[in-house]
Amino acid sequence: MMSSTLAHDAARGALFTMIAQAARILLQLISVAVLARLLTPHDYGMLAIVLVLVGLGEIFRDFGLTSASIQAPELSTGQRDNLFWINAAIGTGLGLLMLLASWPLGAITGESDIVGMAQWLSLLFVCNGLATQHRANLMREVRLRPLAIVDVAAAAIALAIAIAAALLGAGFWALVIQQLCNGAISLIGVVIAGRWLPRRYSRAHSVRTMITFGWNLVAANLVQYAARQVDTVLVAGRFGTASLGLYNRAFQLVMTPLGQVRSPLQSVALPVLSRLQRDQPRFETYVTAAQLALGYLIGIPIAMLAGLAEPVVAIMLGDAWAEAAPILRMFAIAGLLTTLSYVGYWVYLARGLGAQLLRYTLVTAAIKVVCIVIGSFFGLIGVAIAFAVHPAIAWPISLAWLSRVTPMPTRRLYGGGVRIFIVTLLAGVAAWGAGEAASPLGSWAAVGAGLAAGVVTASASLLVPIYRRDAQSLMGFVRLMATRRRPATGTAAAAD
Repeated sequence: MMSSTLAHDAARGALFTMIAQAARILLQLISVAVLARLLTPHDYGMLAIVLVLVGLGEIFRDFGLTSASIQAPELSTGQRDNLFWINAAIGTGLGLLMLLASWPLGAITGESDIVGMAQWLSLLFVCNGLATQHRANLMREVRLRPLAIVDVAAAAIALAIAIAAALLGAGFWALVIQQLCNGAISLIGVVIAGRWLPRRYSRAHSVRTMITFGWNLVAANLVQYAARQVDTVLVAGRFGTASLGLYNRAFQLVMTPLGQVRSPLQSVALPVLSRLQRDQPRFETYVTAAQLALGYLIGIPIAMLAGLAEPVVAIMLGDAWAEAAPILRMFAIAGLLTTLSYVGYWVYLARGLGAQLLRYTLVTAAIKVVCIVIGSFFGLIGVAIAFAVHPAIAWPISLAWLSRVTPMPTRRLYGGGVRIFIVTLLAGVAAWGAGEAASPLGSWAAVGAGLAAGVVTASASLLVPIYRRDAQSLMGFVRLMATRRRPATGTAAAAD
């Protein structure tokens, strides 16, 4: 019963998370389409500057305590209360720092309006700090449906208010209002959904180990953040803004949507794996299944994107951006390889291996820097190739590193990875061949023919028994998504 219940909770959680993410992406597109017509590029430029500081501060605001509370094998009510006050204090402190930084920021940018914008947006740290443990508690209990509803409702209401403010002539303040409304409504929503209020801080309930884990996670995130900027800085410095524009647009077409699809699934995977960390056989089964789900469901579309890079760039960016096509292809390959290794990151978090994650991140960040620097000697495409080579090196290192510090189904993960790589490679090559054959008919025809060929080729893998078993596992998970859990007794189960 426990096994089927947990599997069902994970499947339904994944469904609600993906629906919520799709809704949020749609709201983002609506926001861009509507507000961009009511506001100016200058308004968005000021917001972008402030949000850089907000994004950096958010790494410290969470302090890794969301993951720490979710993965903890046991979490007392007192520990949860203490974590709430710690996150609240960090959020308030960062808000004060942002407030004080608003005047220097205005002086540096020469924009007087940005001072007020930064001061009001400093309240985001307070809202998010108060909401952190309420969100973590919902994720720990795998109550992802109410969390998804809160996130979508907050984004929709905030967008409606921002549009109304812009129509009334609020200017850039409409963007500030949108951000603050989103944060405030999310806070109210998770407090109501969480159904708990913190008591006072008590030293009787130690959270020292969680803080240590959180600090290591913060450090790892900062290292990752810095490593992510290396290629951008190097391209800008060595090849100029035009090359950076090609590089950045190709990156946005692949890696941004990939992150929007992949990262939210962590809210499903982390609480499930954390529950299973004392049940090694089931833990290994779920880790293997997670890699297969990510690899097939994300990897096959990415592989077809790599094969159809030229017509996709022509459709999305225009013929003037044709030089971005080979760069996009490298990013797609990198996206596939990073997806294969993504479950390793979940294992670090679920097992509470913060210090080991930090060491691994330092090593792989150094490898990425070396790869990017070497690649830069071969031009812009060399940097893109290096970007793809890095995860190819990092994936086996990740498995080897993890297997040294915690039990891992290494052989099964390698086997699954090889199977995923074979089928995605064949699908990508088929998409490329069909796209090339149909290219005289135009970019849309090339994309259509390539997608059809890639899907047919991937489907043909079902003729092989081991691929049929993989497909049956995935279909079983999909069926759980669509099925309501039946109550264990004659009475109706309590709804979220």
